[in-house]
Amino acid sequence: MLRSMYAAVSGMQAFETKLDVVGNNIANVNTTGFKASRVDFSDLMSQVMSGATAPTASASSTTGLGGSNPMQVGLGVQVAATPLLFTQGADENTGNPLDCAINGDGFFIVSPDGQTTDLYYTRAGNFTVDGAGNLMLNGMRVMGFSASSSGGTGSPSLVPINLDALLSSAGGGGSGSGGSSTPTQLGAADLTIGSDGSLTVTLPDGSTQTVGYIALQRFTNPQGLEKVGNSLYANTVNAGMMSQPVKPRDGGAGELAPGMLEMSNVDLTREFTEMIIAQRGFDANSKVIGTDNAILNDIVNLKNS
Repeated sequence: MLRSMYAAVSGMQAFETKLDVVGNNIANVNTTGFKASRVDFSDLMSQVMSGATAPTASASSTTGLGGSNPMQVGLGVQVAATPLLFTQGADENTGNPLDCAINGDGFFIVSPDGQTTDLYYTRAGNFTVDGAGNLMLNGMRVMGFSASSSGGTGSPSLVPINLDALLSSAGGGGSGSGGSSTPTQLGAADLTIGSDGSLTVTLPDGSTQTVGYIALQRFTNPQGLEKVGNSLYANTVNAGMMSQPVKPRDGGAGELAPGMLEMSNVDLTREFTEMIIAQRGFDANSKVIGTDNAILNDIVNLKNS
């Protein structure tokens, strides 16, 4: 009887975790690039009351005993995993040319300080350009390739995307009065992002120039990524990060959809159904504890009867 009580306690704890996950999914139904999670259960170890026995009678014999199966009593349930669901979210047309959704595999790469030693990954593409010409995402610098390095035969190096710096490395720039060279100050209005990740700037004279590309990172096991908040993921030893970042459309990576944002992949119909299941499961386990408590109370009252 105590086994059933402890099993019911484990069931209540497991369904409580399920409610936590469902609640977080529903809370992020409008979070850009959010990926829902689910809860997988597995049973705990079982107590073996008696082991299996082999049959002593052969197929051709009319005597002997048959075999017996083990007698086992389960001891409850546990949360086995809370995997992320990396299904594609719906694209929302925002009309903002700096917004980008990834249609297919891959993650945008961002860095808090523009260095390649501390990188994070995200499916959110609500980019902005700051006053210094940096392409930003929620306070993080977006990483990419310069046009000169990405056009070579080797693997291009990641660099923080700064429009003026990329233009300078591509050999562009402006000229002031008298033919003196002056830096070209570029902003959000001067930038166009292509479906291949290309960063094309419009120069003061009206001409255009591709100065770089947004980089994407692929993982063999994206469910192995660690959520760190702010729609960001950190690499782990089980994520299986591909050796090199790539341009969109290259190396199996998806393409970009400029002017779009990938919305959350949370299915409210499913989440509300899972909420009901979790609630009923919690209630059922609590009734088992209530029944066990009533039986224990009857046993205690035997002394007084």
